[in-house]
Amino acid sequence: MNILLANMAKMVNDSGGLSKVTCAFANEMARKGHNVTLIYSDDKEGEFFFPVDAKVVCYNLRHFQGNHHIFPLSYKIKREVFRAFDGRRGRAVNNAFTRKYLSDHVDTILKQVHPDVIIASQPAATEIFISVLNTNIPVITMSHGNPEDYFHSYPQEEIPGISRSAACQVLLPSFAEPLTSRYPDLKTVVIGNVVPQYEEQANLHKEKDTYKIITIGRLVKNHKRPHLLIEAFARLADSFPNWQVELWGAEDTKKYTAYLKALVTRYHLENRVFFKGTTRNVAKVLVNGDIFVFPSAYEGFGLTMAEAMSMGLPAIGYKNCVAVNEIIHDGENGFLADDGIEPLAEKMRLLMEDSELRARMGQAARRSMKQYSADKIWGAWEDLIREVVRCLSQ
Repeated sequence: MNILLANMAKMVNDSGGLSKVTCAFANEMARKGHNVTLIYSDDKEGEFFFPVDAKVVCYNLRHFQGNHHIFPLSYKIKREVFRAFDGRRGRAVNNAFTRKYLSDHVDTILKQVHPDVIIASQPAATEIFISVLNTNIPVITMSHGNPEDYFHSYPQEEIPGISRSAACQVLLPSFAEPLTSRYPDLKTVVIGNVVPQYEEQANLHKEKDTYKIITIGRLVKNHKRPHLLIEAFARLADSFPNWQVELWGAEDTKKYTAYLKALVTRYHLENRVFFKGTTRNVAKVLVNGDIFVFPSAYEGFGLTMAEAMSMGLPAIGYKNCVAVNEIIHDGENGFLADDGIEPLAEKMRLLMEDSELRARMGQAARRSMKQYSADKIWGAWEDLIREVVRCLSQ
């Protein structure tokens, strides 16, 4: 089967969750014997952060067939002005650029590849295929977060493509309702992300000289919010002198990174809180941890948290964080804290002072991630793809 995977976003040396899922999907479909073509839109050229099977054919639409489509300055100015007042209109500028400069390239690739099915990584990709190119090839629209956001913060021109998709995939059961309530006849399927089922696991019974609290995620102020972890740890550091914090993730802005480092200095934690950068070996990081803290404001799934739980680490997140509050079962495989620094610190204290509780919750976390094993998730995707293609042929 010919599969076209479309991610209208950056991929070159990008360590984010969307890039990771995109590469994993392409690799698995190629491994299953499908012919996979991946298209993406990145101003840069170069290698992906996550490896891609040599059998996957990749096209960067911004550098297609000798072209280099630079985002015009006029578009950038318009986008930033609109963003200040209306995020939807800012996104719409990106879409306008894609329609004007890249849609012909997409059409050329469609005619070369003749895909049996298109997997669109976001509604903006779906819009190109369904609303701009009017393709009859079935499109499955992926959701990497709560689809409710589509109807409040995405450009209106993207919405018709969603409703005309052959199927929509969502990551968690609660994410289906925004689509099924609006489009009762739209095929909506819950398929989570693949979570590695590690054979090794963190040894939480072992006595150590140093215990580690780990977080993994891009250092983004209003999203991953690592400053909350530093603040919470600062309130506990004196009581737990043999504990330290490792923050893994790429820098977002130099200003915010400087703020985080200033926090560490203010609390005299230079030898207790460490900025570790990115890693290609998440398992090696997690196996040496004791607690995983994920202070995000929102998530589409929380893949690094799920990976930590699969390694046997108890996790702590916020009750009001979408997705995190569906994966962490409070008091069973981790804790959900009320909003704020003090509630987070209190949940951390409960685990830091009780190794038996850490071990018990860590084992529960490990068990709870089995539902996201590769066999189950990729099997569900294979079933969905074949069903969609079969329905078209009938």
